[in-house]
Amino acid sequence: MAVIVPENKSVESLRGLHLYHGAISNCSMRVRMVLCEKGLEWTSHHLDLKKKENISDDYFGINPNGLVPTLVHDGVVHIESNDIIDYIDQTFPQPSLRAENDAQMQDWLRLATSIHVPAVKPYVYATIIQKKVQKTAEEEKKYQELQQNKELKEFHSKHAGGKTFGEEDVSRAKEILEDCFSRLNNALEGRDWIMGDQYTLADISWIPLHFVLYGCGYPFEKYPNVVRWAKAFEKKESFQQGIIKWCADFSKV
Repeated sequence: MAVIVPENKSVESLRGLHLYHGAISNCSMRVRMVLCEKGLEWTSHHLDLKKKENISDDYFGINPNGLVPTLVHDGVVHIESNDIIDYIDQTFPQPSLRAENDAQMQDWLRLATSIHVPAVKPYVYATIIQKKVQKTAEEEKKYQELQQNKELKEFHSKHAGGKTFGEEDVSRAKEILEDCFSRLNNALEGRDWIMGDQYTLADISWIPLHFVLYGCGYPFEKYPNVVRWAKAFEKKESFQQGIIKWCADFSKV
């Protein structure tokens, strides 16, 4: 459970559920969906990522990685989206989003987390996002001063100053995505949801990845079970409220 003590002490006085999030952030989408599934009231603190509203002393004082989402619950700060949705499900257990085989479900959450920086972000940036979130020299300097995470520093340095992701980065991202979505496609064979008949946090963890990658033109037609699974979300209120309400079409962000 990723609970941290923030440098920005102002958030410690917040009561209830407060979510710092971005409309186009797939990680934020997960948390918004779970909050909707639970029927919970929460206070929105939206950060426009295209305007670099997350690159500030105030926000890095809340989340030391400068990433969204961040959940503040009664003054306690939680970071990392899959840890956050797991925390919400444990703290507000009804309706349950936990699989009977919790260990296997956690494996799917960890896999979704593990491919975010090496695969999802490079593919999304290289296809449609890079030009829309290009930092000015001043913004880049500020980011490098605030950011202490080496993996994120390295990632953002690859598209700083007008640079673009190379073929090697994109090819590696495609290889990782192909492996993971092949595994997901196999897991969904003869099943409605990743864990079987039960809709769980595993599904909520993976559907935002499908949503943003689909918007980037990723060839999901190779994975018919994934296509069928993703289609089923269109009828879910949490999908509409957690994703579509904030980002109706990722290809147009």
